[in-house]
Amino acid sequence: MPSTPIHHDDHGYLHESRRQVLRSLEGLEEYQVRRPMTATGTNLLGVVKHLIGIEAGYLGLCLQRPFPRALPWIDAQAAAANSDMWATIDESRAYIVDLYEQACAHSDRVLAEVGSGHPASVPWWPERSRSTTAGALLSRVLKDTATHAGQLQILRELIDGQAGDDRSEHDEAWWTEYRQHLEAVARHFSP
Repeated sequence: MPSTPIHHDDHGYLHESRRQVLRSLEGLEEYQVRRPMTATGTNLLGVVKHLIGIEAGYLGLCLQRPFPRALPWIDAQAAAANSDMWATIDESRAYIVDLYEQACAHSDRVLAEVGSGHPASVPWWPERSRSTTAGALLSRVLKDTATHAGQLQILRELIDGQAGDDRSEHDEAWWTEYRQHLEAVARHFSP
């Protein structure tokens, strides 16, 4: 049976979201990429680690083409709570980034091989809805990656004021005036 090609827009958007994910780490020190930034401990490097499992799971395992590298934090018997959301002392930034890039490359190869109509099964979904297709899983991974890319942009902005590509469109004076204007608008609604 010939495979149906993957829709290039979805795959292109996934590539752009992946680029944004990795951009969030650029130029930061180890502490900054590991620092818990929310009440639930969300941190830049941990989110990238989490996305390795998303890529390897949905676009590897669920398509019967498992990612060839071990991901010990996903092994249910060995994994500690939330172990996919933070990097251990022994997991360097270089290791996590390299593994993420490998998982993405593996996903791309699998998608090119199977096409969007290829049947898939997601073992961790409820039994009645486990059956799906490669195209649906691509959409799922795109959604997850884009969501996390936005989350990472906010965390990065909290660290050093840098965020997405639009941050560089204006100078610091413009951003200061903009924030002051928004604060003035918000004060109209303060108790």
